[in-house]
Amino acid sequence: MHRDAPRPERRAAEPLTHVTHQSPRGWRLTPEARRTMIAEGAYLRAERRGFAPGHETEDWLAAETEVDALLRVSHGGSSQ
Repeated sequence: MHRDAPRPERRAAEPLTHVTHQSPRGWRLTPEARRTMIAEGAYLRAERRGFAPGHETEDWLAAETEVDALLRVSHGGSSQ
């Protein structure tokens, strides 16, 4: 996508309604919240490539790896 091209409308960020509770280790995300984070990351990767087809699985797996690493860091080394 060209830098000056209009960008598609994006939804406003939703509040963290998928946070289920605060445990002694911190906030816990629902599986739906994790999936949403991965989907958004995969979308952004595809957008940077101009939505060229054929990389959907690669985008998803890379986004999943990034989200899981972020969750491990934010939870002190534990996943989710």
